[in-house]
This record gives sequence, C-alpha cells and structure tokens, in this order.
Amino acid sequence: VQLVESGGGLVQPGGSLRLSCAASGYTYLTYCMGWFRQAPGKEREGVAAIDSDGRISYADSVKGRFTISRDNAKNTLYLQLNSLKTEDTAMYYCARRIDYVLTTTPAGDYWGQGTQVTVS
Repeated sequence: VQLVESGGGLVQPGGSLRLSCAASGYTYLTYCMGWFRQAPGKEREGVAAIDSDGRISYADSVKGRFTISRDNAKNTLYLQLNSLKTEDTAMYYCARRIDYVLTTTPAGDYWGQGTQVTVS
C-alpha cells in the first residue's frame, strides 16, 4: 500500500489550495479515506473522511471551507481548502480508513508522508 500526497504550499490568508493523495497497492474503491493534519506542538487532528459511496464527515473547524472528494477511477483522494486561515497551517496527511466517521478509531492503517500547508 502506498499513499502519496501533493499540492501543499505557502498561501496567504483567504487563499485556496487543492491537496491530492494518490493511492496504490490495494483495491482503492473498497476503503474509506481520510485527511488529517498536525501542527507543530499539537496533536494530530482529523479533518475530513469519505467512504466509497460518498458519505462524508468533517471536523467542525473546517466545515464550509474544506471539501473532500475522491475519484475512484484514478485512485485519488482530494481536499479542496478554501478561505484558509493561519490556524490551518500544518502538515496534512491522507490515510486509509475503515469508516468515514472521523471519530472512529483507528484513525488509519496506512499513511502518506504528508504535504505541508503554510498560511501566512
């Protein structure tokens, strides 16, 4: 199993970014996927998750600003980040999950290496 994130960068407050997570090595369609983030000195936080039927959950902190989606034909997960705030600065990770509900544990069984998002 391999998960590779991309799309992070430096953006001004109010700006947008689109993160991607390319998955390989397993049957992508049969698993839920999620985005997580971790800022320096803070615990990892669940951002959004989606199942293969398109059911979605979001953290309250990103509702209305972030959008998770997946393209099962391309084995790719996306996270559209809009109206970015300085507090969104973090390393963002994608993970394979068993459930689309963010509070379900474990958070994920396979993880990508992360992509840095800096809002400044």
